[in-house]
Amino acid sequence: MPARILLVRHGETGWSATGRHTGRTDVPLTDEGREMGRRLAARLAAEPWEGLPEAEVLTSPLSRARETAELAGFADRLITDERLLEWDYGQYEGLTGPEIRAEAHPGWLIWRDGVPGGEKLGEVCERVDDFLADVDARAGVPDPDTTVMHAADRDLVVFAHGHLLRILTARWLGMPPEYGQRFKLGPATLSVLTWEYGARAVERWNDAAHLA
Repeated sequence: MPARILLVRHGETGWSATGRHTGRTDVPLTDEGREMGRRLAARLAAEPWEGLPEAEVLTSPLSRARETAELAGFADRLITDERLLEWDYGQYEGLTGPEIRAEAHPGWLIWRDGVPGGEKLGEVCERVDDFLADVDARAGVPDPDTTVMHAADRDLVVFAHGHLLRILTARWLGMPPEYGQRFKLGPATLSVLTWEYGARAVERWNDAAHLA
């Protein structure tokens, strides 16, 4: 079991800044998004994190997550995990919520109504559950047959995407995936999942102090 799981949503992109649903499109960070990554690096280099020298660092394969991780100081130890890809939004890729509600689906809510031609919420949940099961089973040594390293009693840092990390948090707490709606998450913020008296807990959420 990891001591803590630190969650970081990628920095700002041109699409995230305008509210466009960004699933599998590999949109790069903006200059502001890169600055967010550098500010996160400065924060994690200081107390109490001290650069997290023993932590295992996993990232979505998409460049916006990977570049955020690199800028945050982890370029030399990144491990890519396909399960951390964002929700596939299908036909709604690149559209904003107001556009979808005005043009295709009045009253649309992704957590309830899903996306045509993309992943179902349950399918995203299966990916997240598989990832968390792997976290639970970490044995302390690299597995030579996979790109995912296994670590016990070490911090785990995860760089990924807004909806994916919100679903992951809901599942960490034993909630249905749609409860992810209740966890607002800004770009390049810091969140920490941990334990409280043996139960899974949230220690920190959507912390943007380094971005102020």
